[in-house]
This record gives sequence, structure tokens and C-alpha cells, in this order.
Amino acid sequence: MALVTTREARLRRHRRVRGKVRGTAERPRLVVFRSNRGIEAQLVDDGARKTLAGASWLHLPKSFSGNKIEQSAEVGKLLAQKAKSAGIERAVFDRGGYLYHGRVKALADGAREGGLDF
Repeated sequence: MALVTTREARLRRHRRVRGKVRGTAERPRLVVFRSNRGIEAQLVDDGARKTLAGASWLHLPKSFSGNKIEQSAEVGKLLAQKAKSAGIERAVFDRGGYLYHGRVKALADGAREGGLDF
């Protein structure tokens, strides 16, 4: 019996999602990366292979204090703010193989609250 590690399972899910989701200049792909310490997100135009905007937990002010779910919501709001300044209002969500739960959901809700539509 072959055992699949957690990382391999996530990468398998990510490949499945990426087969269906594509970002364009008008509607870029919102990519999420989650680590143990923080979360990062970026808007990618797959046609031109360019990152249009990005935000990370490292871009939050040093005075920010909160748990990782609150941190993710703030990163989502920051990404939405950067997207608006870049002229982007709509995106497609690529959860990166992560379950739509917890920090990933908080980031998505924060981006929606900031004005990004997906």
C-alpha cells in the first residue's frame, strides 16, 4: 500500500485545481501560499506570466498583533488594496491545494471585504 504524504496530497489537489483555473490580464488568478508562520497571496496573469500584485504577512505593520487567522484576513485586505491601485477589481481564486477553511477562507473573506470580486 502506497502512503501519500500531506505535501504530496496537497500538490495533487493543486495540480487538479490548476487544470481548471487560469488567470488573465482582466481577471488574474489569486494564488495562496500558506506556511506554518504566515500566509502569502499574489495576483498572477498566466497569459503574460507576470505577477500583478502581491501581499504577505511580512508586509503587515510591526505593530500588528493577532492570531494567524486575523493575520490572513489583514493580508487579504492588503492584497485587495494593492489590486485596486493596480486597476484590478476581479480575480479567480486558486486555493493552491489547501482546503477552503481557516486561514485560506479568512484571506478570501478579507480580500472580498477589501473590494476584490471573485
